[in-house]
Amino acid sequence: MDDRTPQPLDRYAPETALTRLIRIPVRIVVLVVVLPVRMVWDLLAAGWYAVDRTVLPPLRRALEASAGALGRGLEWLFASVGRVLGWLIAALVLIPLRWLYTSVLTPLGHGLRWIATALLAPAARGLGAGLAWLFTKAGQGAAWLFTALVVAPVVGLWRYVLVPVARYGVAVPLVWLYGAVLTPVGRGTDWVLGKVWDAAAWIVGGVWRGVAWVLGGVWRGLAWVLGGLWSVLAAVGRGLWVAVAWLGMTLLVAPASWTYRRILTPVGREIAEAARVAWRIAGYLSRAVGRGIAWLARHLIGVPAAWVYRTVCTPVGHLVRDGLWAPARRAAAEAGRAARSALATARETVRQARRDAWRALVGGAGGARSGEPRGVPARTLGSTTTVPSAVQASETSLLGEKLVKRG
Repeated sequence: MDDRTPQPLDRYAPETALTRLIRIPVRIVVLVVVLPVRMVWDLLAAGWYAVDRTVLPPLRRALEASAGALGRGLEWLFASVGRVLGWLIAALVLIPLRWLYTSVLTPLGHGLRWIATALLAPAARGLGAGLAWLFTKAGQGAAWLFTALVVAPVVGLWRYVLVPVARYGVAVPLVWLYGAVLTPVGRGTDWVLGKVWDAAAWIVGGVWRGVAWVLGGVWRGLAWVLGGLWSVLAAVGRGLWVAVAWLGMTLLVAPASWTYRRILTPVGREIAEAARVAWRIAGYLSRAVGRGIAWLARHLIGVPAAWVYRTVCTPVGHLVRDGLWAPARRAAAEAGRAARSALATARETVRQARRDAWRALVGGAGGARSGEPRGVPARTLGSTTTVPSAVQASETSLLGEKLVKRG
């Protein structure tokens, strides 16, 4: 098969020596190049995940709170400025304008209206009537004078002078001249010019046919010569094009196709495969490095910190909680209860002393202030009223008296 014919690429074709030769070095080089990139990428991804989880939500909330506070501040500021501007406009513009309108312009307008209706309107009506009568009479006189001095002479001149002169001095001679002289002369001139035109047309037609025959022969000869020359040039051009195309295919297209098919395609395929494999291997290595760093951080920081928390901080915290904080809290609670009890006792003592002092000053239980609490009044048996400070009677004696009365 001709090598110049382009062949379809088969990615599953057997490996060539070039492919086997460049595979391992290319993969090593690509791994060396891709590994730092993958580690940086994983580091950036982890950092972005941490920032997105720990920094951005508080920052977003802070920005929202700041924006809300700023909006409220701007709203209050604009509202205050609007109120101040409204007050200033009302105080400096609207109130003076209203006073000017009600106190100055309105009385002035009323006065001007009274002057116009009471004085100027009658005077204007009288003056208008006089001027109308005067102009009417003047117009009638001017019309009579214009008719007598201008219109009547012009009409007489037109009717008795200009019309007869134009009719008999101009129109009648011109009609006779046209019919008796100009018409025969025009017809003779037309006949002579027609004959001259026919002769000239016959002469020019013969000359044109001769010139056309000569030019046609010259054109046919020139076309035959140019056609032969064009055929020769076309044949030469086709030969040159075939030669140039063959040289281009042989010297450019075939080597380029062979280079693309035999060198660039395997190299590109191996580079792409090496990049994919290197990216995966770099991911494994980056994960291993990350796990190693995490293991070191756990055993160097986390485990000692957990041991310190479990063996030192927890017992100390329990000791402080049980030995110091719990007794202090109980003592504080007891002190609070004692203080509350003492305050309640003091309030009750003060209230009782105030009640006793008021009774001593006013006298009797009936003089107790309305604000003081009263005890439950005693109720006597045999009555529906309640008497304050009454001694309760014995129910047994009352029952005995009722039985004696019934008996």
